[in-house]
Amino acid sequence: MKKISRLLSILFASILVLSACGTFDNGNEEGGGAKGEGPKQELRINISSEPPTLHPGLATDSTSGVVLNHAFEGLTRINKNGDAEEAMAEKIDVSEDGKTYTFTIRDAKWSNGDPVTAHDFEYAWKWVLVPANQSDYASQIYNYIEGAKDAYDTPDISIEKMENVGIKAIDDKTLEVKLTNPTAYFLELTAFYTYYPINSKIAKDNPDWANRVDESYVSNGPFVIADKSSTITLQKNKDYWDADSVKLEKITMDMINDPNTEYQSFKKGELDWAGAPTSSLPTDVIPTLDKEGTLQKSPIAGTYWFKFNINKEPFQNENLRKALSYSINRKAIVENVTQGGQIPAMALVPSAIIKENEKGYFKDNDVDAAKEHLQKALDELGLSDVSELPEIALSYNTSEGHQKVAQAIQDMWRKALGIEVTLNNAEWNVYLDNIDQGNFQIGRAGWLADFNDPVNFLEIFTVPQGNNDTGWTNETFNNLLAQAAKETDKEKRLGLLKDAEQLVLDEMPIAPIYFYTNNWVQNDNLKGVVISPLGDVQYKWAYFE
Repeated sequence: MKKISRLLSILFASILVLSACGTFDNGNEEGGGAKGEGPKQELRINISSEPPTLHPGLATDSTSGVVLNHAFEGLTRINKNGDAEEAMAEKIDVSEDGKTYTFTIRDAKWSNGDPVTAHDFEYAWKWVLVPANQSDYASQIYNYIEGAKDAYDTPDISIEKMENVGIKAIDDKTLEVKLTNPTAYFLELTAFYTYYPINSKIAKDNPDWANRVDESYVSNGPFVIADKSSTITLQKNKDYWDADSVKLEKITMDMINDPNTEYQSFKKGELDWAGAPTSSLPTDVIPTLDKEGTLQKSPIAGTYWFKFNINKEPFQNENLRKALSYSINRKAIVENVTQGGQIPAMALVPSAIIKENEKGYFKDNDVDAAKEHLQKALDELGLSDVSELPEIALSYNTSEGHQKVAQAIQDMWRKALGIEVTLNNAEWNVYLDNIDQGNFQIGRAGWLADFNDPVNFLEIFTVPQGNNDTGWTNETFNNLLAQAAKETDKEKRLGLLKDAEQLVLDEMPIAPIYFYTNNWVQNDNLKGVVISPLGDVQYKWAYFE
């Protein structure tokens, strides 16, 4: 996701333009339409659950993201080669100091026929900065744009009072953005959904516009949302500026929460794709599919972890957090439970971004060290035995894969440390609400990179709000990230970020488990699906052969 300069320290494989073959004939082949018409250009996928939101300024999850990424478009879009290219902006000028961006908006329409203007971008970005709107991704804007943090820190501020924020529509066609520091990956950020525009005229008249799929829900991307019920239906946006590049006429997104049901639907020809990045395959079938040669795999820049709520007993105690983390046998989990080529994670930032993080900051399955930290924790808590610890619950969102990982770790903690842990699961939306409200002790989480830089995994922990549900914060850590933001020497900057990562893992508000890989099977005839090393999927260029 880059256009101007790609950080040299970031070692990514090229984008995958997927046209892999599978063994299943799902029926969407030539002859599926009327004679001579060729295949129906209708894609059927599964996104596992209902998206928590369809508002670009409120989304924080991949389920919402996959819908928004096709219904909306930002100033830039990540192309087939993994670079940020002009999208809603037809021209981008950058000042010599790298701090002022001037975007010229192309002739484009909203799905209701209104023109897309620079004012729509200014309104959308400033809306995110209004504290009352509770955008968990506000940091994606205030970490970079001049005056945005001061605005966000003003409790009663409104969009109209943000005159000191470096986001200004000069006229309908010109957006000027001033950054606090030069940011090499800023054009990647403008392709991310937090930076999408919203139709300011609609939003001002109807603040509830994103909660219903009706005439008030307008978008500007390659597809429009035609229906949202038991499935989400996207239809090709005939007024999209690059409509000639879009071959699919329709995308149907099922919400099947059980991987086995999804996989059986795929084998019956009811789905054109099963597995990542929009859902997951049953762990039991992965070895067989791999042996057959039908399993498709790609590494992605993402980390699966458990987060500790340090505002809940007994996880204020650092030594207890370390005891639990060190005693996990990650190698056994990826080899015997997930079985999809995942990499054991003893670091926060995935090895796809920092290669040496494959080794990590601590030993895997270090039970001896875990027992030492457990004894220190008991002494500090004034307890004589683990049986005196408060009840501990590990929470996860409903999924066969998450359940198996949780059960494996529950068993490891029992055998290695004698600590009994109960398991709690909830549907995705309920689970997210519980996490956001702090109603958990240990919670499953994962983070897929929004852009190709280590800071994306570190900035989560700068303040105990937004996406940092652990409650952990550290002034030294914050200062390291502030220094890195101003550092222009790439090696020195990377060193500061590594020091910050070391500090997080020294205090262990999270327990990393593994670095993600994508595993899936697909229709033989489906071509042109693009998956980036960040785990994003794009169907803009997809078609049936």
